[in-house]
Amino acid sequence: MDLKAFIKDVPNFPKPGILFKDISPLLKSHKATRSAIKMLADPLRDLGADHVVGIESRGFLLGMLLAQELGVGFIPIRKPGKLPGEIIVETYELEYGLDTLEMQQNAIKKGDKVILHDDVLATGGTAMAASNLIRKCGGEILEFNFLIELEALKGRHKLRNVPIRALLNY
Repeated sequence: MDLKAFIKDVPNFPKPGILFKDISPLLKSHKATRSAIKMLADPLRDLGADHVVGIESRGFLLGMLLAQELGVGFIPIRKPGKLPGEIIVETYELEYGLDTLEMQQNAIKKGDKVILHDDVLATGGTAMAASNLIRKCGGEILEFNFLIELEALKGRHKLRNVPIRALLNY
């Protein structure tokens, strides 16, 4: 199935000069979503993952389905103030300012093996911050896993020593 046919370009969103890749048409199609999950999951089946970690918010959409397909648990990494209990925090630089991600402190135990999933790999900052949270807990990242990679933004250069896979490259 040609998944690119289900990705809509939205110019000047969320701000002028940005070409947003809208995955809503893919999510709307049961067949396209199912196909994407199968293509994401098949190479991961024998890695021995304990969890899929998804990054808020669009990383939750396919990340949860990927975890279900692999028969493992799902762990959310969220924006500030959304998780109860003891949390760990990672602040990182954006092009214009800072952002923060949080994860429950006990979500990952030392030695847990995880797949880190998000919808898009752009500059790599968000994925790097999420990986720092996982590593602070002693987790091992088996793969950085994305639906889409925006190659011109060179995000994969920030993510080292771990396999990186995206289904769709632009």
